[in-house]
Amino acid sequence: MDNTIIRFNNDYNHLAHESVLQALNDISGRSYAGYGTDECCDAAAGLIKELAGAPNADVWFFPGATQANFVAISAALNPVQSVICATTGHINAHEAASVENTGHKILELPETDGKITAEQIEACAAAYYADNEAEYLTEPKLVYISFPTEKGTLYSLKELEAISGVCRKYGMYLFVDGARMGYGLGASENDVTLRDFARLADIFYIGGTKYGAMFGEALVLNADPLKKRFKAYMKQNGAVLAKGWILGLQFYALLKNGDYFKITKRADELAMRIREAFRKKGISFSVESCTNQQFVILTDEQMQKLSSSYTFEPSGKAEGGTIVRFCTSWATTDEEVSRLIRDIEAL
Repeated sequence: MDNTIIRFNNDYNHLAHESVLQALNDISGRSYAGYGTDECCDAAAGLIKELAGAPNADVWFFPGATQANFVAISAALNPVQSVICATTGHINAHEAASVENTGHKILELPETDGKITAEQIEACAAAYYADNEAEYLTEPKLVYISFPTEKGTLYSLKELEAISGVCRKYGMYLFVDGARMGYGLGASENDVTLRDFARLADIFYIGGTKYGAMFGEALVLNADPLKKRFKAYMKQNGAVLAKGWILGLQFYALLKNGDYFKITKRADELAMRIREAFRKKGISFSVESCTNQQFVILTDEQMQKLSSSYTFEPSGKAEGGTIVRFCTSWATTDEEVSRLIRDIEAL
């Protein structure tokens, strides 16, 4: 192995999984209809609906996750409606006010390890609905959560069922950001399935960018009121790719033989090896994560030593040092992890 710096700073730093590259090569000489009206998108959408047990859902392919987030939210809300979200939620902390730019207020809730609870959501909703729909407040109409969260933690099935129940009670949509969903589904401590998301959420998406696709997210739309003219919202916001078959083909290639779930599970397993190495060294964690994102607290000296061989992401300050994220991916190798573990042991 050479001395090239190894990237643990994100899970989208390689081009694409071999199954995707092979599929793209196989169809390189063919022609297709544009804007997602092609057999590749149809096949991928059919497979996703089958896996999710959602035959009546609509499936739409987006170039990226930020577009999926703000387009879905803007399509779901009218101008006086708002979205409930954790303070650490991606739409609140990482997307340059894209939701606010579409004219919608975000109602932030304090998080615990990246998660918000059904009780918090109910209290936020009741502040509007229990006061006779106060005209000076926006109407909470959509709840946004991520699976996994921004801190690599997971909602349990019980927690998701409770959140979904509150949404049903107040007529709010439940939207699950699944940019890293595969790493959540593949975690050893997870008890949620793709079919659970199809049953409990009105909108969710299955990430591709972080899972071996060159780019792309597959959004599953269950809520009937949102289906009409949804593609028009996508088009208005530049989210309909002319060469749409590229998106559909990538998801079909990853999902048809189960590669998607195999490579994400393996990434979680590699992250657990890294977690155990830090734990054995006596290095603390800012949060307990069972997914591909691990958040450790390093001293300046430890950071300096590891940064000579690895790229990782500082994520804030904590007592005793800096919170640093180490992120495995579908492309992370055993050799890369073994090398990192040796260097952790030598700290």
